[in-house]
Amino acid sequence: MVRFPAEFEKHEATLMIWPVRPGSWGKDPSRAQMAFVEIFKAILKSEDLYVLFEKDEPEKTILDLKGKLSDTGHSFYPLRIATDDSWARDTGPTFVLEDGEVKGINWRFNAWGGDFDGLYADYVNDDKVASSFCDAIGKGIIDHHDLVLEGGSIHSDGEGTLMVTESCLLSGGRNPLMTKEQIDNYLCNALGASKILWLPRGIYNDETNEHVDNVAAFTAPGEVVLAWTDNIDDPQYVLSKASYDYLSSQTDAKGRKIKIHKLPVPDHPVLIEEKDMGNLVFEDGEDERETGERLAASYVNYYYTNDSILLPQFGGENEESDRRAVSIMEKLSNGRKVVPIYAREILVGGGNIHCITQQIPEKEA
Repeated sequence: MVRFPAEFEKHEATLMIWPVRPGSWGKDPSRAQMAFVEIFKAILKSEDLYVLFEKDEPEKTILDLKGKLSDTGHSFYPLRIATDDSWARDTGPTFVLEDGEVKGINWRFNAWGGDFDGLYADYVNDDKVASSFCDAIGKGIIDHHDLVLEGGSIHSDGEGTLMVTESCLLSGGRNPLMTKEQIDNYLCNALGASKILWLPRGIYNDETNEHVDNVAAFTAPGEVVLAWTDNIDDPQYVLSKASYDYLSSQTDAKGRKIKIHKLPVPDHPVLIEEKDMGNLVFEDGEDERETGERLAASYVNYYYTNDSILLPQFGGENEESDRRAVSIMEKLSNGRKVVPIYAREILVGGGNIHCITQQIPEKEA
């Protein structure tokens, strides 16, 4: 029997990947790496942390990190496993409990769309991350490599309800030969769920075809936080309203009406700036950014650790929005501390805190 625990359940550890790809983090990735280190420190206060490094990453990098992370309370485990980028949520295993034991699902990864609308052409290493990592830490593997899926495209309440977006799972670059009903049945069987909530849309301009983890998340069984805006002139309004209307009409796997908590997006769009473009270096076949491009900024892309919520912050003219998001999440934290983390440099890479983390749940007694 398989169960996909909710992220807010107890973790054994977290998986992350050291950022070095020039097209995401720049020819000088130091600003992004500083943001990652802040997240490392926050995670290590309450659980262990695995970080993947390229084979050619200088040993000095790892030694320096060990020094910075030595007094955090939990164990830092560096592993040398080849990757193409740092989106551990999408390339790492989706960890489930099979008869109480922790196992990792190996989905097929094709860079969010393959030849149809994928974001980079060479993703061979990323497609192997899930199985390589499970082998390295001695976890069993459940092979579902016949389905293209990313961890950021699914959320679980731990009690049989999943949440996804139609815009992502039904996109032409993932599983075009499968119907919505076939994908629904497949995921329910693979993840031990009995109902899937299919939100119609996600966050405006989200290049993952609108992953669910950027627009909505379970805060408790039967409760959801939803990215929102009251500004009807913002293109996000129509997308969020569609998901709000859908969720308002639904019940979960236990028959509960969904309680929706609105979490407003930043009041001011977060844009790619010239200084960002001067640092980024794109490969052939890689989706390129443009100065002035609106990034898919959302506070919903947060991460639960065992004792905290790591909440993205964008700064600048969005400082008031940042404070508002902290206040809202403090009311929904269920005893966890809300830890604001300046995450604009992660957003420039194409995602945010939830996208670069992957929880490993504790085994059941």
